[in-house]
Amino acid sequence: MREKISSILPPARWESIVSCFPRVQVAVIGDIMLDLYIRGEVKRISPEAPVPVVEVTQEQAMLGGAGNVAANISSLGGRALVAGVIGQDANGQRLKELISSHRVASACLMTNQPTTTKTRVVARTQQLVRIDRERKQPLHFSPALEKKLQMALKDSQAVIISDYGKGVVTPKLIERLRLHCHRHGKILMVDPKVEHFSYYRKVTCLTPNKAEASAGIHVAEPETMEGLLSLGERIVRKLNCQHLLITLGREGMLLFAASRQVWHIPAAALEVYDVTGAGDTVIAALTLAMASGASILEAAIVANLAAGLVVGRFGTATVTTTELESFYQVQCQRLAIEKVK
Repeated sequence: MREKISSILPPARWESIVSCFPRVQVAVIGDIMLDLYIRGEVKRISPEAPVPVVEVTQEQAMLGGAGNVAANISSLGGRALVAGVIGQDANGQRLKELISSHRVASACLMTNQPTTTKTRVVARTQQLVRIDRERKQPLHFSPALEKKLQMALKDSQAVIISDYGKGVVTPKLIERLRLHCHRHGKILMVDPKVEHFSYYRKVTCLTPNKAEASAGIHVAEPETMEGLLSLGERIVRKLNCQHLLITLGREGMLLFAASRQVWHIPAAALEVYDVTGAGDTVIAALTLAMASGASILEAAIVANLAAGLVVGRFGTATVTTTELESFYQVQCQRLAIEKVK
């Protein structure tokens, strides 16, 4: 059975959800990173080694990881607070400035470990190399961290765990967040890391891509809808999560709802330029919509449209509500969602 977006999420309902975004605060807790882009042109090969010589034309710094999730919430009109670890170094200072420029509140711990930094060298549209500076070290649950968490959670209606495996997200941290959210009726969303899959039990929603979902429970990536359904059902049973949203790239998304109904939402992108950070946009829009009163299916439609916009841009980009509204108008009669179970 297929239904157009306009019948599931009509314009009046869309407006009632999006208009609530400014009243919602979301706490994003996890690994904050600095994304550096060095762009240029290649006109020759180095005489020193068989590698291209990049003539730099532009350098740009962007929020990555949990920072990009928070930036997306802010760009969509919500109130975002990010909590994580930032190094006491030059890149840490750049991160703090970027967080402030995106109108995101911060409850970050300053540590002596280096700020996690990913530097990408790009020739026109082709990424040539990525250089990572990081120290993966599990974060000790200290009184200082407890205080930062209390600050982040106090006035937030929803919590996102943005796990990139850099050390902030630990079993103890997740347990504290789960207890807080269950006690206070808050939404708890997780953008997972494969190695930590077993941590994410009894959360509101998990948002892995197909590769992460498969690796998380140690099975080969399915090639058929039947295989995807089996994969999703196994994850829901194993982790006892309320909802599961598996992103499928150009094939869209597969939503497993608490009702045990499953929907396939086709990709909304008109063009794909760069998928970097698309998962951050998905969980940001999904959480903001749910915290604004949307059902999980309505929220997944909002997230799908937001992702469709962001993959048409370079780097860890964000989307605004104005852009999202225009894209909704384009897609509401075009996209049809299929109930597959």
